[in-house]
Amino acid sequence: MMEYKVAEIGELAPGETKIVNAGGKDLMLCNLAGEYYCVDNVCTHDGGTLSEGELIEDEIECPRHGAHFNVKTGAVITLPAVFPIATYPVKVEGKDIKVIIKE
Repeated sequence: MMEYKVAEIGELAPGETKIVNAGGKDLMLCNLAGEYYCVDNVCTHDGGTLSEGELIEDEIECPRHGAHFNVKTGAVITLPAVFPIATYPVKVEGKDIKVIIKE
């Protein structure tokens, strides 16, 4: 497993998302009330860029067709998506926010 620094505390306000790259993957980092979560930045339905959608509590809405995913678990909440998005562990060390990628 590899750890990648993707942001620092304070770069991402609660309720915001940020596009990050770790291990060659395009990911979306989310701040949910001070807790950080990281998921693939691509909708499993039609390849929409999830970070362009709206984050509502712990759900991200794909801007293309309205599929919703839980950013904590990756689970599909609403159709048309049927496959979950990948999630990645996040840890905070000091001011650094790191994503862990299995390689």
